[in-house]
Amino acid sequence: MKTVTKRDLVVQISNETGMTQQQVFDVIQKTLDTITKTLSGGDEVVLRNFGSFQVRETKQKIGRNPNKPDTDVIIPPRAIVKFKPGKEMKERVANVLHQIQNQETTEATPPPAATTPTPETGSL
Repeated sequence: MKTVTKRDLVVQISNETGMTQQQVFDVIQKTLDTITKTLSGGDEVVLRNFGSFQVRETKQKIGRNPNKPDTDVIIPPRAIVKFKPGKEMKERVANVLHQIQNQETTEATPPPAATTPTPETGSL
């Protein structure tokens, strides 16, 4: 599976809509800025059929320093962003499971050894 970047989204949307890449970039960036500003204000962002972004608080917990395992380190509570997918996204993403499983088995299996041409045949 590949990673899609903001740049990839801009190019794809620009190609599909006929808008310039700069126009598409401005709209995407303004959307992300608005979502960030809304969340930083403690509010929730709901995009129907896509999902919702919510600010949640993590509880204080005790951690360990790997270099000093006998010393406890208090990790303070903090605000995090939680994404909850919408119904339509859940249904569409559920179909990806077999691709993920196939990718994991492909990565676990080493590729076959490369063969070199032999002088007798001159080919693989």
